[in-house]
Amino acid sequence: MTETYDEIRASVRALCSRFPDPYWRQLDSERAYPDAFVRALTEAGFLAALIPPEYGGSGLGLGAACAILEEVQHSGGNAATCHAQMYTMGTVLRYGNAEQKATFLPAIASGALRLQAFGVTEPTSGTDTSRIRTTAAADGDSYVINGQKVWTSRAEYSDLMLLLARTTPREQAARPHDGMSVFLVDLRTCRGSGLTIRPIRAMLNHHATEVFFDNLRIPKSSLIGEEGKGFRYILDGMNAERILIAAECIGDARWFIDRASAYAKERQVFGRPIGQNQGIQFPIARAYAATEAAALMVQRAASLFDAGAACGTEANMAKLLAADASWAAADMCLQTHGGFGFAVEYDVERKFRETRLYQVAPVSTNLILAYLAEHVLGLPRSY
Repeated sequence: MTETYDEIRASVRALCSRFPDPYWRQLDSERAYPDAFVRALTEAGFLAALIPPEYGGSGLGLGAACAILEEVQHSGGNAATCHAQMYTMGTVLRYGNAEQKATFLPAIASGALRLQAFGVTEPTSGTDTSRIRTTAAADGDSYVINGQKVWTSRAEYSDLMLLLARTTPREQAARPHDGMSVFLVDLRTCRGSGLTIRPIRAMLNHHATEVFFDNLRIPKSSLIGEEGKGFRYILDGMNAERILIAAECIGDARWFIDRASAYAKERQVFGRPIGQNQGIQFPIARAYAATEAAALMVQRAASLFDAGAACGTEANMAKLLAADASWAAADMCLQTHGGFGFAVEYDVERKFRETRLYQVAPVSTNLILAYLAEHVLGLPRSY
């Protein structure tokens, strides 16, 4: 927990300085994808941080990856445009066979292939993953995919998709989460051949989509690991996802605190800076204290993950506390700016919209509370 990754942070800040607020503001207004930014992160090796050196990556731990994403957010950028590549590739690394790892991981590390799409959520199941309806039926040397995914971010800008589908009907499985399998789908060959991607226009520029599968035929070599064990594979990567998202929330919170502090020093009302008033000071100070406390939990969760220790509880608490700290800091920053907080040119409203997402995804605040209540505190199951 003592590692601060100062050199990595400085390098990320230097890279992000090439993509200032106007860059992100224009992308937001045009609903465009930050190709130049993602390319720069890839070329610098940051998106390959968790890929081992033998596959062309840096072989760093999750703590270093957290530092990278936090600094992107702290700079005013939006790492959500590419963060999935950091944790989705972990499923291939841990459960893929030698040929799959040799084929895909070096290409992902170099940027030749983009693995940004993560197909899990469905319109009828939501967070109850055991009830997904997308099926993968074995047929000779192929699997035939039918179904629909929703909120599959960046599918339009990804070459590969990690897909969770049922290979055994739920009623025939020993347990609700059995009978699901993970596939690595090549979107380049599938578009227009049984796969359709439709963008979802949302309140933030997150490139969300719906994905439809209509008798999509993929080779059996697309299967990752063993058939029927896919939910466990996906679950294994969710701790990394939650810790990394928590780090992004810390970066957002620090951006809001910095912006509010700077504005409070400069803005003059009634002949003095508004930051001289305790009504302005105290919310900023409270946001700072909450953020620093949440950051410690993120560090602890990442340390446990890197040590190979159980970290489900810590990963969930890190996500909960960091998301809450970020949202409180966002509200404080908007209030500090008053009317100007709603002006596009100040960037507060853009970041305000972006950080609100993390009360809902990648796992909602209420589900984390239910997890802690049942699995940590021993309370009766609520759902």
